[in-house]
Amino acid sequence: MPVKIRLQRHGKKASAFYHIVIADGRAPRDGKFIEKIGTYNPTTNPATIVLDNEKALNWLENGAQPTDTCRAILSYKGVMYRNHLKGGITKGALTAEQADAKYAKWEAEKESKITGKITRLDTVKKDENKKRFTAEVASKEATAAKVVAKNTPPPVEAVAEENAAPESAAAETQTEG
Repeated sequence: MPVKIRLQRHGKKASAFYHIVIADGRAPRDGKFIEKIGTYNPTTNPATIVLDNEKALNWLENGAQPTDTCRAILSYKGVMYRNHLKGGITKGALTAEQADAKYAKWEAEKESKITGKITRLDTVKKDENKKRFTAEVASKEATAAKVVAKNTPPPVEAVAEENAAPESAAAETQTEG
């Protein structure tokens, strides 16, 4: 009975939400499963992943095969790296302290990358909002200027010239005819 670590789809039509489960390889995608070890929400930026690393590592050590997407998720959360370090410990290439130090260093770097991405996304969003706001203010000012120009009466001199122009045009048509 091949055991798989895979995603089980939930959520609405356009907003997928996944459970990360341990299931028999012959079971249907959204069917029976052995254990739920986490969730994955790809609709947020960055994607929200809640995972029980210890359970996932235990299942990997016992031979569970992750699907391609789950392998990427496990790698992102550091479970695959931790499994790799445990293999080095069993072979004698590393001590447990060295492996823990390497994993802690990797985890700190990963956390800094994630926080950097979140802050970068926040600044981009704030900049977009500022640009939209300034464009909207400029548009409102232009519209207000047009309204003011339309609603203000023309100066008295312009009105006198407009009244004089039709009379002189009428006089020219009488002299021609």
